[in-house]
Amino acid sequence: MKLPGREGRHKRVTDKMQGTAAKPRLVVFRSKKHIYAQLINDAENKAITGLSTLSEEFKAKKMKPSNKDAAKEVGKLIAEKALALGIKEICFDRAGYKYHGRVQALSDGAREGGLKF
Repeated sequence: MKLPGREGRHKRVTDKMQGTAAKPRLVVFRSKKHIYAQLINDAENKAITGLSTLSEEFKAKKMKPSNKDAAKEVGKLIAEKALALGIKEICFDRAGYKYHGRVQALSDGAREGGLKF
């Protein structure tokens, strides 16, 4: 079955990339107003942790949720959560989006926060 556009690109990537407990997959989803990030263990089909611009941790920063600065902050916050759980390495799944703008800012924030990928 052929999936259109971004969904098809995401499926092709996730078929090749598997997150494990030691090296989970950091998945990004962006909407017009918000950006979301989740760490997923594909071996157990479980989301380990997640964060978005709608989360309380982000809202405490009092930033506008729909720009690159917000995405970078979400990346730093997800990195803090991952390091607290003992996760240092991840695989970055851009979910079919171009590695550009808010998606790139989120990954840069995660790298600054201490994650390796």
